[in-house]
Amino acid sequence: MSYRWLIVLALLALLVGCSSPAPAPAETAVPVQTIVNIGSDTMVNLALAWAEAYMQEHPEVRISVTGGGSGTGIAALINGTAHIANASRAMKPEEVETARANGINPVEFAVALDAIAVVVHPSNPVDHLTLQQISDIYTGKITNWKEVGGEDRPIVLLSRESNSGTYVYFLEHVVRLGNPKSDLLFSPDTLLMPSSEGISTEVRQNPNAIGYDGLGYVTPDQKVIAVGRDPGGPFVLPSVETVNDGTYPVSRPLYMYTAGEPTGVVKAYLDWILTEGQAIVPTLGFVPLRGAVPHPSP
Repeated sequence: MSYRWLIVLALLALLVGCSSPAPAPAETAVPVQTIVNIGSDTMVNLALAWAEAYMQEHPEVRISVTGGGSGTGIAALINGTAHIANASRAMKPEEVETARANGINPVEFAVALDAIAVVVHPSNPVDHLTLQQISDIYTGKITNWKEVGGEDRPIVLLSRESNSGTYVYFLEHVVRLGNPKSDLLFSPDTLLMPSSEGISTEVRQNPNAIGYDGLGYVTPDQKVIAVGRDPGGPFVLPSVETVNDGTYPVSRPLYMYTAGEPTGVVKAYLDWILTEGQAIVPTLGFVPLRGAVPHPSP
């Protein structure tokens, strides 16, 4: 073989040795699964905190959380636009009936406990009220602070809007004192606030105002009223401890509802909320609930 051909063969071998390796097969992307979670404004901060923590641990899951009120979340579950409905009250019988007529059997999960705090302006000298006095205030039977030991000032009533689960619970358990036969209503003079923040802002600005909200939304610049079941007391402030021991009289479960028994990614998320996720609950002013189990709505 001539010297010239030897050089050509050597160059070809060099080119083959320096060529780029064949690209490795692309890894198959893990499909992202989405959970749509809609409902209670009381629960929205807690639901957002749960979602953020869970997505950090499970990047293959995307959780969309929006508020709008318990009624909004339940309606979204019924019409199939939400996987999970947050509710600060139990579903109403008519809502369950509508859901079942739509082919959906709602399943209820208690996921935390909440105290509803009654709040006033820090300058208000009133520091305790009975449930009956609060009912009389919100129905308009008591209209001046001097009637409950305060100054001679008119009482300004603040409430959440009727789509709020907090509104429904307060109406049934405080205004109506838990009597299912009662037809008492909020006074027509009650100012309906669209959000927890709206109540907080008005209470801070108005020395005559009284409002109510989930304990997790109470800020240090509001005064929390101690509540008693009877005139002789005891009068108890809301806290994790007084909710757990049952001494604070205005507390409630917080719920998540699914359309039928949850499966797949929704079940995994709810299982996490009821176990590891409970550690987040007290950081937002709510009360952890251990051992919660699902059960179909009645």
